[in-house]
Amino acid sequence: MILNNGATLVVDIQDGTAGAGIAPMTIEGMERMHINAILEKTGWRIRGRNGAAEILGLKPTTLNSRMKKLGIRRKTALSELK
Repeated sequence: MILNNGATLVVDIQDGTAGAGIAPMTIEGMERMHINAILEKTGWRIRGRNGAAEILGLKPTTLNSRMKKLGIRRKTALSELK
């Protein structure tokens, strides 16, 4: 169970590096990073066996909705040139 008062989750890392120049991140930001990492790992495959939705334990439609909400879009070659 995670309990937090506010919009920012602060995690105390036990190895002594907590707060060493790392800005706090929102749960939404953590979710965005996690989904992006899984999408990169799967080659942006959302559906099917070993797709991002299956790995995340979500329905593909739910993952699509979360991606839209979080503003996650695959970069295309044209967008990288801008």
